[in-house]
Amino acid sequence: MTMPRYHFISGLPRSGSTLLAALLRQNPAISAGISSPLGALFHATRNAMGAWNETSSLLTDAHRERVLRGLFESYYADQPDKRLIVDTNRAWCARLPAIKRMFPEAKVICCVRSVAWVMDSIERLTREHPFTESKLFNNDSERATVFTRVEALAQHDRLVGFPWAALKEAVYGEHAESLLLVDFDLLTSAPDKVMDLVYDFLGEPRFAHSFTDIVFDEPAFDQQLGLPGLHKVHSKVAPIRRATLLPPDLFDRLDAMSFWRELKGSRANLIAATPVAA
Repeated sequence: MTMPRYHFISGLPRSGSTLLAALLRQNPAISAGISSPLGALFHATRNAMGAWNETSSLLTDAHRERVLRGLFESYYADQPDKRLIVDTNRAWCARLPAIKRMFPEAKVICCVRSVAWVMDSIERLTREHPFTESKLFNNDSERATVFTRVEALAQHDRLVGFPWAALKEAVYGEHAESLLLVDFDLLTSAPDKVMDLVYDFLGEPRFAHSFTDIVFDEPAFDQQLGLPGLHKVHSKVAPIRRATLLPPDLFDRLDAMSFWRELKGSRANLIAATPVAA
């Protein structure tokens, strides 16, 4: 049996990763979806084989690699008809050395969007459900105002801060040439051109996608987070233009964090367009 090829989706939240996966899975040869459990399983398993485990002296790097690779093979064993596995997790940008060791040909598609619009999108979802307390915030102090909510999400181990830092590490790291940064604005305004470039980057034959009849939703997953609609994809791909909910000074400060607009000193690949309000 031919083993599938592994690639990954990573990058920032609310930046098109669910849309990208929904499009890729239209191709019958590809498995793709929202964040899988593999990121957490990888982290926990690697820790269990770490130096603080009294049996770690019995493990070699070859053992560790086989065990971690086995997580992928076991998880996707029920999809033998898929030639290409595209696993999604925002942690993969911080795990590139391990990924490249296990899967040397693997590439990572990183979805990006102005950090200001990422925060705006999360803030909008939060306000759409004023009677639901989201698990995104740990206490009343964090969820008090838009400023405290943004500050909480931007912390180094939280929903936006961690993937932002992981992305920056990868973009300027030794495996940057294995990254393709896909700008949300271009993905939604010219999906046909973007998908062709994605296939070219992966070394796969292009596929005729439908951009007007997309079906994708994970209501149970979103409900347990206390944020309904987080992974719901609109049936038609189109740019979303609207005024931001963020105060101007906060918006400008967050927008300035979008470092990939000028990739000086990086070998990462970028598909981008002039940013638009979305």
